[in-house]
Amino acid sequence: MKKRIVLYKRLSDALLARLHQHVEVTYVDTTGKDGLARLRDALPGAHGLLGASLRLDHSLLDLAPQLQVVSSVSVGVDNYDIAELTRRGVLLTNTPDVLTETTADTGFALILASARRVVELANWVRDGHWQANLGPSHFGCDVHGKTLGIVGMGRIGEALARRGAAGFGMRVLYHSSRPKPEVDARHGAQYRSLDALLSEADFVCLTVPLSSSTEELIGARELALMKPEAILVNIARGRVVNERALIDALREQRIRAAGLDVFVQEPLPVDSPLLHLANVVATPHIGSATQETREAMARCAVENLLSALAGQRPANLVNEQAWGNGQPNNTIAT
Repeated sequence: MKKRIVLYKRLSDALLARLHQHVEVTYVDTTGKDGLARLRDALPGAHGLLGASLRLDHSLLDLAPQLQVVSSVSVGVDNYDIAELTRRGVLLTNTPDVLTETTADTGFALILASARRVVELANWVRDGHWQANLGPSHFGCDVHGKTLGIVGMGRIGEALARRGAAGFGMRVLYHSSRPKPEVDARHGAQYRSLDALLSEADFVCLTVPLSSSTEELIGARELALMKPEAILVNIARGRVVNERALIDALREQRIRAAGLDVFVQEPLPVDSPLLHLANVVATPHIGSATQETREAMARCAVENLLSALAGQRPANLVNEQAWGNGQPNNTIAT
């Protein structure tokens, strides 16, 4: 008998067909007003879950006593109580690697758009204000040859470093849990303490995962360390930054600008002060949002799920401690 999974993300026909070969699929659209209720109805008897952006609390997990794997179509796993999943013997998988380059592209797009005031001036032209040559009040700042500070030197951080050093001749500084000599050698990067990086960098780009140690990592004190002409770019998670402190710093022009793809509340409320500041470029969490990358992420998530349900160790297992911890032996054949 096929195992049963609950799918709460739309997939391409090819990936849906791949799932149907091996498992019974129940699709739940969780975006509607009764989406959560439909999900709750679908959970009993589920052996696997596949989707993204769903916060699984104890009450939902209690409805799925046969659950073996949660396959998230994301690299970030801050939506999940990893300790609780591990305690229950439920594997959690994610989709790293496949979104690295695309997310780094997004980070550099925000660097360029913020520095050259692309969105602000494009809207200025669209509104019919371009009646004469530009003057100094409309000038942006250069990116090439400047100092790029990267907070979080993982896969995405290194992809940014490569773009900055090789493409724009930038001096690269980084802060992470430890110095990484291999990164230094590849990109001429230099390790700094967080405070030193903030005070030296012209562009500060955040790529850290969200955790108890990184929540509000950048607050009023840290923003005060940045140069007045510096730009903050956040492609990590919204809660890595104290949003109120950032709004104050931008309003008072204590930093030049910010390029933001992530926010404390998503979607960003229409009354957010960030939407009314000319020195903010705000995008709707598009870090990995290309057709090619989203399909690759979904494909990775499908293979993670099928591997786990077949009793094979998934390629992208997040909670290693759950492997072999209470996993049922009744697996599927792939």
